[in-house]
Amino acid sequence: MSTPTQVAGRYTIERRLGAGGMSTVFMAMDTVLERLVAVKLLAEHLADDEAFVARFRREAVAAARLQHPNIVQVFDSGLDPASDRHYIVMEYVEGPSCADLLRDQGVLGVEESVRVVRDACHGLDYAHRAGVVHRDVKPGNLLIAKETGTTKLADFGIAKAAEQTRITQVGSVLGTAAYLSPEQASGEESTPASDIYSLGVCAYQFLSGRLPHEYSSLTELALKQQSDTVAPIRDFRPEVPAELDNAIRLCLERDPATRYASALDLADAVEAGLHGHGTDATQLLERTQAMGYDPDATRAMLGGAAATGATRRLPPRTEVGRAPARRPPARDDRRAPGRGRMIARWLVLLAVVLAIVAVILVATQSSGGNNKGPVNSNDVHGQIDGLKTLIQDNSK
Repeated sequence: MSTPTQVAGRYTIERRLGAGGMSTVFMAMDTVLERLVAVKLLAEHLADDEAFVARFRREAVAAARLQHPNIVQVFDSGLDPASDRHYIVMEYVEGPSCADLLRDQGVLGVEESVRVVRDACHGLDYAHRAGVVHRDVKPGNLLIAKETGTTKLADFGIAKAAEQTRITQVGSVLGTAAYLSPEQASGEESTPASDIYSLGVCAYQFLSGRLPHEYSSLTELALKQQSDTVAPIRDFRPEVPAELDNAIRLCLERDPATRYASALDLADAVEAGLHGHGTDATQLLERTQAMGYDPDATRAMLGGAAATGATRRLPPRTEVGRAPARRPPARDDRRAPGRGRMIARWLVLLAVVLAIVAVILVATQSSGGNNKGPVNSNDVHGQIDGLKTLIQDNSK
């Protein structure tokens, strides 16, 4: 079947933008609103696959809920009666993808890489909080708007709502293998941590011009992810700040629990790393590496840190070039009340001792004992009353 010239009686096809195994994307004119849009048509050979069509429809529903400056907006979806093709209509982003930039330049600039990752993190965080996992973060799905320079996450085409029943069969692998997390490569469920890993692979490639693991098969990739150490980016590009290098490689931890707790933590880390600083999150993750890789112990440490707020985020920034120098963490004064209570207890104890001494002096005077000096009994009793008041006040 040939490509329709018009979809849903409204979208006039102008030219093809790209194609994948599951769909083809076209630039089209919305004749009602008179604006350019991107129309994704489901591949013909999948039209009879009820499970895939169900996933395609769920994609539209999940993606249409996402309205964020760093996410490509979904406008419409349905079944074109004339061609019997399922379609999704999306925002058209004029500008290259990061895959285009890598193909033309080999690597991206350091500050440019940080901007792309930061924008993508904000889009991912929004989606994750909405219960949607992208599952296919790769350079081709990171679009740079020509007019604003903003990065937009495209094609939640194999995204799914985290709370919905999984449609894909267990063990099936979707997306581009190079950017799959270890859990995805072994057929496990994708999570927000999987998106963070994939974005880390993108960032590594932007700066180094190569992938963290070279492989010839999915099996080889999975084995390397489990056993090989990722080479520092600075081995290939020494001008990259060490802190930025470390911040990105922390995304590539094998265990999802030892990656960043959120995409915003990663955004903070790469911005701070660009200026030679760390964040609470990066420092904590680096300490777990220094102590040796122990998944159970690391999970416990990260869980405790989250409970006590040890992984605090830096204040939000809007421009990469204006990140302030990192200040030493403020001294924790939460122990001050404990020290105050301890001093109060010592005062009470001292008061009790003095009261006992005063009572002994009074008893000695009343028994006619041999005293070297006169004792004013009225004054002693007044002191005892005062001490009692002090004890009562400090015992409350």
